[in-house]
Amino acid sequence: MHDLRDWTYDRHNTVDDTPYGGGPGMVMKTEPWGDALDEVLADGYEAGAREPVLVVPTPSGRPFTQRLAVELSARPWLIFTPARYEGIDRRVMEEYVTRLPVYEVSIGDYVLAGGEAAVLVITEAVARLLPGVLGNAESHRDDSFAPGAMADLLEGPVYTKPPSWRGRGIPDVLLSGHHGRIARWRRDEALARTVAHRPDLIARCDPAAFDKKDRETLSILGWRQGPDGRFGPAPSDVEE
Repeated sequence: MHDLRDWTYDRHNTVDDTPYGGGPGMVMKTEPWGDALDEVLADGYEAGAREPVLVVPTPSGRPFTQRLAVELSARPWLIFTPARYEGIDRRVMEEYVTRLPVYEVSIGDYVLAGGEAAVLVITEAVARLLPGVLGNAESHRDDSFAPGAMADLLEGPVYTKPPSWRGRGIPDVLLSGHHGRIARWRRDEALARTVAHRPDLIARCDPAAFDKKDRETLSILGWRQGPDGRFGPAPSDVEE
């Protein structure tokens, strides 16, 4: 972690200025960011690090997804540039994209006061995919959005001891010891939760990702396969 003001040279340690063209807010200056990035990159390369990825949190960036977290987890080194105010002078990104990969990333359709919280979100999502971080290396394989069978699906409900709490039990199948039935139940619950909370994910799924049982479950949930092969809510039988 670095303090950007360490690369300022005026008595006020200025890191921002008014925007060209007018308008409210302040824009982060090129000089502090350029000097900071040059020094951090030089130190890393001197220590033998391979080419990093520059990650720029911004509401105008590409959506941060589990797929992107997996991609970033395979990179040897990440540099984050959390901005404040109206953001960083565009010329900084234009400069560094000529020297290394630059990913402008958004964690959601909302605006924060600064990019630090976004960096924490991205860091945690990426770090938990690294070997040795999780106690069980298989833990992330059934996560929501995990590559493979869970791609574009939300994880279903989970339960732990005690088996009864305030009169509420757990599904019998989870106590059955039948791994196939448990796996099917979890898959069905994932489909149901995704239909309820993120139907857009089901709609964009490759139909080939759904087996016969998946299709039966989606039919029960009121979804049908359209002419283009993709699944969507079944038309109402009642004409309005």
